[in-house]
Amino acid sequence: TGYYGDGLNAIIVFAACFLPDSSRADYNYVMENLFLYVISTLELMVAEDYMIVYLNGATPRRRMPGLGWLKKCYQMIDRRLRKNLKSFIIVHPSWFIRTILAVTRPFISSKFSSKIQYVNTLAELREMIPMEYVHIPDSIVKYDEEKCIKRRMRTSCLSNDPEMASVEQE
Repeated sequence: TGYYGDGLNAIIVFAACFLPDSSRADYNYVMENLFLYVISTLELMVAEDYMIVYLNGATPRRRMPGLGWLKKCYQMIDRRLRKNLKSFIIVHPSWFIRTILAVTRPFISSKFSSKIQYVNTLAELREMIPMEYVHIPDSIVKYDEEKCIKRRMRTSCLSNDPEMASVEQE
């Protein structure tokens, strides 16, 4: 959690890589209580505008929250909390997350959909929000570094290949 702006508005950081494994026998119980904890924390912390930063990188599929759980969360969030949410930033979005949001978009309010932003790197996130009060877990930082290294390698390979360089210029 961190704050931004003059009014010290909350930045809620949610790292999916720390969610419980869906193979747990008590998975539904744990997720239900986690949701209640998150909502009660939001209600205590959020008086004004706030944003949520959802860190998706370094999260295996078995730890991703299910569509049903996400839908329930959205439906149970108080109208005031939904209204005061200024931005829902998804860092390192996977094709799965993008697909889920694309499929559910017709069932989500257009106001909420317009608040969703995709960010591919922590550098992009730094351009959007002040990071001095935001803690990014080491596993996410490592994931981001590895992803950036792979991207640079892919880009340098493309630029060294004359055929690909001409395709890139088109």
